[in-house]
Amino acid sequence: MKTYDIEVQRLKSIRHDKGLVELYVDAAVLPRPLRDDQAGSSCVRLPVEHARSLLILLKQQLAELDKLQPRSRRSGRA
Repeated sequence: MKTYDIEVQRLKSIRHDKGLVELYVDAAVLPRPLRDDQAGSSCVRLPVEHARSLLILLKQQLAELDKLQPRSRRSGRA
């Protein structure tokens, strides 16, 4: 598996489309060298203010999705 360092430089928008949440960002994507002490996974880095914005936007999108669910499905049970 290829691993990458992904640095989010700017959050542009977020939207829900057909069961997927799409994030539009400006990001720098670089191959990540594999180290012996790390698992083979990619790393996403973003400034704290972007993380806070992302959290707010995700909460808004999830709230909108919950409104679309019938009341019997909103209890959190799958």
